Amino acid sequence: MASTLSKKTSFENASSAFRAHLPDLNTPRFTTAAKQDVYEYAKFFNDNRAPPWLHDLTQAWGKLYSEPFKGVTTDGKVREGLFEVRDEGVDIQNVVEKTEVFWGKLSEEERKRVGYEVAAKEWRAWSNPEMLLRPFGLRLEEVPESTAETILSIISASLSSAGYQKALAAMRINHFLGECVKLPKIMNKYSYNFLLFGTPSSSPSQPWGWLLYGHHLCISSFFRGPQIVISPTFTGAEPNIIDDGPWKGTEILHKEGNVGLEFMQGLTPEQQKQAQIFKELKDDGMNITGDLLTDRWNKDDQRHLCGAFRDNRIIPYEGLLLSSLSSQQHSLILSIAEEMLLYLPDQARALRLQDIEKHFDETYFSWIGGYGNDDAFYFRIQSPVVILEFDHHSGVFLGNTEPKKFHTHTIVRTPNAGDYGQAIREAEFKL
Repeated sequence: MASTLSKKTSFENASSAFRAHLPDLNTPRFTTAAKQDVYEYAKFFNDNRAPPWLHDLTQAWGKLYSEPFKGVTTDGKVREGLFEVRDEGVDIQNVVEKTEVFWGKLSEEERKRVGYEVAAKEWRAWSNPEMLLRPFGLRLEEVPESTAETILSIISASLSSAGYQKALAAMRINHFLGECVKLPKIMNKYSYNFLLFGTPSSSPSQPWGWLLYGHHLCISSFFRGPQIVISPTFTGAEPNIIDDGPWKGTEILHKEGNVGLEFMQGLTPEQQKQAQIFKELKDDGMNITGDLLTDRWNKDDQRHLCGAFRDNRIIPYEGLLLSSLSSQQHSLILSIAEEMLLYLPDQARALRLQDIEKHFDETYFSWIGGYGNDDAFYFRIQSPVVILEFDHHSGVFLGNTEPKKFHTHTIVRTPNAGDYGQAIREAEFKL
């Protein structure tokens, strides 16, 4: 009973926290957007360069998108031999069959829009704002419900059952946010674009994949036979609960943050000092110059380093090396990884966790911000085979000017050319 009451209190506190920052919908920002569809909204953004900080960032993103893919590294050099071709037990035939049903529902024009070469640059076109910057593929809200459902069936067949529920939660929270700020044409459960790459096949000699992207949810899924790479992913939520309507009770991205805080609070003072690379969430020591290509903080990414279009970023190791820690502390790191890699099917995820565990001797944990129970914070787990980022953000649609725990962003990257399955592609299928 105490546990149930505690959870109820926590939910009520989270609800009151974000509702205290609901915006004034009578301001021009909202009254203008309420009259627009997603394309008019994007055109208004581009024509008026508003907000200017985001417009400037999208220009920087365009420059990064034009670069050839290399992969995230610590020093600009891709480390070879980290990833192998293997059977990960993916039910690839089921995924292929679901995709073929979807393909059969499409017109010739829709097939041209959704289908890309397996090595197409558009793998890297995803971005997480509500702004539709690159309208590739098919948008779920623009196809018949039956077609949208077949797209969801592909996603469901590809992910673990728990991972699929996590993706649905992110989409539903996006819908809920759209209702809260009266912008249902900009943010809803189907305001996502879907792309197919290559020809769906169960053969390892014929790799293929799909990409889903939109506000607060971007998933890249690459297949090579029964092997899967789901990376990069971006999962976010503002707010990170639904407290009203048919999906009331939905929560997302709490476990990762809670376990991360537990880990940080359990370190010795000396270890905490090593892990905490900046005390403030926007710290003078971050050396923010205004160069959106290189700065480690900007208004959209905030503390994230591995967000949209950062496919080739150089990110040196920082913080606390995990090799000196106890097995119990290692277990907490794996619990965070388990949750952040939840999209992977169960067997593939277990293998991925083994890969991470093998590299604990060169895995770093870094923290930004305070680590009291009520503090907003950022942390990163980084090794040669994975980067996991967790960040609390200031408001975009809600009115909080400082980061709060009800707006959360998470990112998964596979460094050293692991993203988009690059490291296990045959030469002719390289991006």
